[in-house]
Amino acid sequence: MVKKILFSYQNKTQLIIAMIGSFLGFTFLVTSIHYLIRVNEFGEGEDILGNNTMIIQKEVNNYSSMKMTKTDFSQREIESIRNESFTESLQPILSNSFGVSLQTDSELVPYFRSDVFVQSVDNEFTKIDAAAWKWEPGDEFVPIVLPRDFLVMLNTFASAKGIPQVSDDLAKTIGFKFTLYNDEKKDWEKVKIVGFTNEVSAILVPASFMEYGNATFPTSVPAKTTQLMLTVKEGRFGEFENYLEKRSLESKENSMIVGKLKSVAGTLFSILIGISVITVFLAGLVLIQYAQLLISRNEYEIRTLLRQGYAPNHIIRTIILYFIKVFAIIAGASLLVFGVAKFFIDELLVQGGIHIASGYTLLSILSVVIAFGIYTVVNYFNAKKGILKSR
Repeated sequence: MVKKILFSYQNKTQLIIAMIGSFLGFTFLVTSIHYLIRVNEFGEGEDILGNNTMIIQKEVNNYSSMKMTKTDFSQREIESIRNESFTESLQPILSNSFGVSLQTDSELVPYFRSDVFVQSVDNEFTKIDAAAWKWEPGDEFVPIVLPRDFLVMLNTFASAKGIPQVSDDLAKTIGFKFTLYNDEKKDWEKVKIVGFTNEVSAILVPASFMEYGNATFPTSVPAKTTQLMLTVKEGRFGEFENYLEKRSLESKENSMIVGKLKSVAGTLFSILIGISVITVFLAGLVLIQYAQLLISRNEYEIRTLLRQGYAPNHIIRTIILYFIKVFAIIAGASLLVFGVAKFFIDELLVQGGIHIASGYTLLSILSVVIAFGIYTVVNYFNAKKGILKSR
């Protein structure tokens, strides 16, 4: 009876307009939050380096080939880059000044040996477990991160010998060893592959091992800093790219492409989130205003119901349940449309070569639940105030 008295003779035009606005706002909000999260996750797990982390170096030109310009970084240049607004963290990459070669040390694969170049960075720039990325003299083996190109070369060698090629998992079980040397002495250290990288051309080793090698097998050639490991702040990739171009610096092309994709997409989705929040907010105000008008127009009826013995909480509950159903319809329709749109968007991304996780993100769904809750709470207090005022 209370529901029939309050809602049967109301003009629904304002309510329908507000529902359409909320529906569009919710749909855009959940979609933009979902894909902002997925875009930021893009590329994670494919490489051993941390997110937004890349290697930069000076471009090599004809002048540097003739030793007219330097390709190494001075301490002043390093500090200058560290103080740039786009830099989250930066560290020079340590390189070996001692001789080092890598060879197989297992009966599972034929003998293979090659002189190599090793580098080291702090663990904060990698996604390797800190417990696995440490070494002290006397340890059983040296943990290393192998460039994937090196594994391709090893498999090419295996194919030429007519033996089975080596997968990533199998390579981690194969025994390898380093030969460390200078003009006066040499030594051997067993090594174990703990990961692979597409971003670094050299073999990565813990900093403690690099310091040990440079100190134990010194040479007349001093180690120079020719590369830097840099983590770019979120949303600052454009500044970083412009800086590289102006200062004749470069980074690996695929890292730049991924970084640019994440930066551009992140900006677009952030703008869409802002628009969605404004749309949801304005539609919410219209719904709240509709509830206020509903109570105002039914002030006589509400006062009559109260005088007949109806409890204020009963009337308030009737109004709140009505709007909960309205919000549920809006939220349900938004999530349904999002699910359908997500299927087609994911297909388009896959066709474009962008592979992202196919599951739903908790935060995107939670945003609808939070907005639903805020609307309900605001309407409750709004209805309570209006009903009590009508007594």
